[in-house]
Amino acid sequence: MGNLHLSFACGDYDRTRALEDGSVRADGIDLTYLRLPVEETFFRMARHQEFDVAEMSLSTYLATLDRDPVPFVALPVFTSRQFRHGGIFVNAESGIEKPSDLRGKKVGNAEFQLTANVWIRGILADEYDVPLDSVTYLTGGQEAPGRIEKGAISTRFEVTPIPAGRTLNEMLHAGEIDAFYGPRIPSSFGRGDGRVRRLFPDMVSAEKDYYASTGIFPIMHVVAVRREVYERYPWVAQSLTKALDIAKNQAYDRIYDASALRFMEPWLMPHLEEARGLLGQDYWSYGLEANRHVLDVFCRYHHDQGLSSRPRTADELFAPEATESFVI
Repeated sequence: MGNLHLSFACGDYDRTRALEDGSVRADGIDLTYLRLPVEETFFRMARHQEFDVAEMSLSTYLATLDRDPVPFVALPVFTSRQFRHGGIFVNAESGIEKPSDLRGKKVGNAEFQLTANVWIRGILADEYDVPLDSVTYLTGGQEAPGRIEKGAISTRFEVTPIPAGRTLNEMLHAGEIDAFYGPRIPSSFGRGDGRVRRLFPDMVSAEKDYYASTGIFPIMHVVAVRREVYERYPWVAQSLTKALDIAKNQAYDRIYDASALRFMEPWLMPHLEEARGLLGQDYWSYGLEANRHVLDVFCRYHHDQGLSSRPRTADELFAPEATESFVI
């Protein structure tokens, strides 16, 4: 009997590239790696369960735990992490100079349930005195009209779709909305005409201060396995987790190679050294225990924002086979 053949939809990441090129192999598994944009992967996995394994928005995954039957099981592998202070943009004429000025304003979100937006709203509420219900939320396509939520949401907050044919980007630039939260930089900011700017001009300092006070490096994506695959082959959880961890550790070694820079970043080495000094050697950690606090905070935010039917904890999120390993 040969290896199990599984499809794996994921982005183009240094930490997963060894699985794509085959230099790291999961025990007993032959992977067909589909390198796709995150929005396509999430949409196809959440709506149609097209892949055996895929990276998935942490927020979307939490929402699927309310389904019956639950369609996926996650691995404690975090293909995307990112601080989110830099994802808040404001119209320069909105009167928003500091975070608390967001209260009473109209704020665009491509989708209310996006993981980045759950983090942003939670951080603003916890750290900057912007209560969740103090903002009017508008949803729709950021750069093209017609975007919808990947799944139905039911929340007590005011969430209104923007008019058909409009985009959040153009409405932000025109001042029809006051601010925008999201993982992608709006093109109106990239124009550089000054009409759209970041709420936190020195976002790096704000994010370092946030980490120093909370110990949180926000998790964006997990790796999800279709439940029928997991139930038939429970061993795939540990096998995939092992391989993904090896690939990540190899990426650590590759990126910290000063002989010839792998990325077009002139100060890559000192930036990596600073990250290690602030966040620790394993600054992109996988696993349940190393990330319990981060996950528990996100679960609280998700429930507080009306996206989970009940509060959950980190212990409920992952395949148990992937949260521990043997010791010699």
